[in-house]
Amino acid sequence: MKRVITLFTIAFVFAGLAVFQYINNDPESITMAAPAADFKPKAGYKATDFELPSLDEKFYKIGGKQGKLTFVNFWASWCGPCELEAPDLQRIHEKYGDVIQLYGINATKYDKERAAREFVNEYEFTFPILMDRVGDVTKQYKVDTFPTSFLIDSNGVIRERINGVITFEEWERLIEKWL
Repeated sequence: MKRVITLFTIAFVFAGLAVFQYINNDPESITMAAPAADFKPKAGYKATDFELPSLDEKFYKIGGKQGKLTFVNFWASWCGPCELEAPDLQRIHEKYGDVIQLYGINATKYDKERAAREFVNEYEFTFPILMDRVGDVTKQYKVDTFPTSFLIDSNGVIRERINGVITFEEWERLIEKWL
């Protein structure tokens, strides 16, 4: 009986994936995972310039010479690791907000805006949350893992790309390294 249930569950999951791909019918939405070192943009490359609206519809331009170290974090409300990282992001903003620019970018194309707003309220974010509603910026930065974060120096060059969650102490070390 357990074997039948297991086989049924596997078949159900594959059927669900097939339906999801059929409904979305977006071949570019399927990406293969690779080590961070193989991704571009990556450390040493110029960050792509972009402009996105925030939750309050104010537009922010990111890229180029910003005058400060810029921390860009791509996330989604349904992402478990993003929930683990959320308190640390707020702590980073509280500790370094006067010397770095921190932006959270919600991958809104793959999320629900209402859920994103609830996530921001739950974790009491006080840094700008930008909405990538079309998914262009997520695509330009080749983000296929959430969270994915970038540290971009004051000249617009990517210094760090982090796929996944790291500790607050590791973030402190990286931020101090590039300040």
